[in-house]
Amino acid sequence: QVQLVESGGGLVQAGGSLRLSCAASGRTFSSYAMGWFRQAPGKEREFVAAIDWSASITYYADSMKGRFTISRDNAKNTMYLQLNSLKPEDTAVYYCTAAKTGVASRAPSNYDYWGQGTQVTVSS
Repeated sequence: QVQLVESGGGLVQAGGSLRLSCAASGRTFSSYAMGWFRQAPGKEREFVAAIDWSASITYYADSMKGRFTISRDNAKNTMYLQLNSLKPEDTAVYYCTAAKTGVASRAPSNYDYWGQGTQVTVSS
């Protein structure tokens, strides 16, 4: 019942910035918790950031806190991830996800819908 489409990935130099977007279908977007995960070659998928239905609670992975910012615009059915001070180790496919419960979590099992991913590559 929900489709998620990521965009905004690309190739940037270390220290640069990108803004990722996740556009969601459905009339109940405002009730979903939303999140971002990423997966680098040869590594497990890892939590990046999450935001609850009200945008009053946000979570970040420790290594990304202070560099990345998650936000949402319910009027546009869109979630964003601002990536700043990018490092080569941030290179990964970034996935958008949504939870029907509206409760944000660091656990992938919390989420019900997943996007196709967008590639972020950071060069040194």
